Amino acid sequence: MKLRKASAASATVLVLALTATACGGGSGSSDDGKITIGIKYDQPGVGLKKPDGTFAGFDVDVATYVAKELGYAAKDIEWKESPSAERENLIANGDVKFVAASYTINDERKKKVDFAGPYLLAHQDLLVRADDNSITKASDLNSKKLCSVTGSTPAQNVKEKLAPDADLQQYGGYSECLTGLENKAIDAVTTDDDILAGYASQKEHKGKFKLVGLKLSDEPYGIGLKKGDADLKKKINAALTKMVSDGSWDKAVKANFGPSGYKNEPAPKIDAGS
Repeated sequence: MKLRKASAASATVLVLALTATACGGGSGSSDDGKITIGIKYDQPGVGLKKPDGTFAGFDVDVATYVAKELGYAAKDIEWKESPSAERENLIANGDVKFVAASYTINDERKKKVDFAGPYLLAHQDLLVRADDNSITKASDLNSKKLCSVTGSTPAQNVKEKLAPDADLQQYGGYSECLTGLENKAIDAVTTDDDILAGYASQKEHKGKFKLVGLKLSDEPYGIGLKKGDADLKKKINAALTKMVSDGSWDKAVKANFGPSGYKNEPAPKIDAGS
């Protein structure tokens, strides 16, 4: 009988241990010293999964720096693809510790998640061919072919508010838009300026395109985290502040966007109440 009781007790301990391990992975960090961070996989210069399986981009650099300040080496980071529509769910479900994925801070999103930052102020802009001087303001798009991705808010912003007579073409991805722009099937591409700069900075695109330099909207990028996690938010804000002060922020901007001639805004003030 004693043996049976001992076996039952051992089984209970084992079940509890396994349950604790399973729960540990649901917060974006685990008992093996790893941290899971959400990024975009398809935005050159911002967040990109390269053919060799490694990751690059400004958001990747920011997230890596923050992780280091939280006590995680680069080798301890597990990246998770975070499409725009899935970011809040990934955070709420504990699939990631935080998300750095061209994630604009706005009031609607702040109802669901908390934000650290902002760490970059982007603006909606236009990308045109390097030799095209016919588009210098949004209204010049009237009767021209404008491209963005299907369902894109920036494209609708131009179409509805700034150039209602633009011929809006919606493609599946920005790479298709750039092909159309190069082939003169498209006159301009629109989305956030840092994303456009990332595409224009790619080796195969250097010298072919230019940013018009318009500020059609303000897009303050923040790091999304679980609502109510004040301690993590404070630590991430401290890391972002340090990244700016020690020059790492400027270095990351130049490395990821420099070849396109991107004129970035100065590092925004970290808003503890964001």
